[in-house]
Amino acid sequence: MLVPPPWLEQLLSTTFFSMCQAHINTPRNECNMYCLDCRDQAFCFYCRQSSHNDHQVIQIRRSSYQDVVRVAEIQKFLDTSEVQTYVINSARVLFLNERPQNQSKTNNVVSSGKNNSHLCEICRRNLLDPFRFCSLGCKLVGIKKNGNTSFVLSAKKDREIGRIHEGMGRRLLSKEEEGELREGIHKQVYQSTPPPSLQACSNSRRRKGTPRRAPLGP
Repeated sequence: MLVPPPWLEQLLSTTFFSMCQAHINTPRNECNMYCLDCRDQAFCFYCRQSSHNDHQVIQIRRSSYQDVVRVAEIQKFLDTSEVQTYVINSARVLFLNERPQNQSKTNNVVSSGKNNSHLCEICRRNLLDPFRFCSLGCKLVGIKKNGNTSFVLSAKKDREIGRIHEGMGRRLLSKEEEGELREGIHKQVYQSTPPPSLQACSNSRRRKGTPRRAPLGP
């Protein structure tokens, strides 16, 4: 069995998004970064500038109150194949750890045989695509348990991952899992275009021109 990177378990057990005590009175002081070289605790934007400027650092984000990381960042250091990914605010992400779920609902879905064609091998969560795991944490457990996968990068696996992502298109979270991807305490807000039916309704209420009085008779 190929041993996972020594920093991975520490990353998965780290608590993020607490306020940095060293920069308590400054904005953007949430501890949402992790250094792969130091393998220590989470730190904030200002700590990175002062202490980790030349280190390998990844930024953790939040979706549905759970920690996620952008695939573009983490796949430089890990083989993320076999882990379900999602697209949130135009960024492809994956979850760090297994997420809480309604156990009774999960059991009912499995027993009924509905919508369970793709399940995480470890926590049995429903997946959108034919992946084996719902998170990096579950893949780590799978490696320790079965040893039939790994986090080791290779050129062949990189090509396979690219083809899988192209085939999936833009997968979004379900209604129960929807959440905004945010960097630190700053949320991204997007204005959506109203549906055509609403646009037509709105346009129909507008005056087509300046009303003109009929000419007065003689």
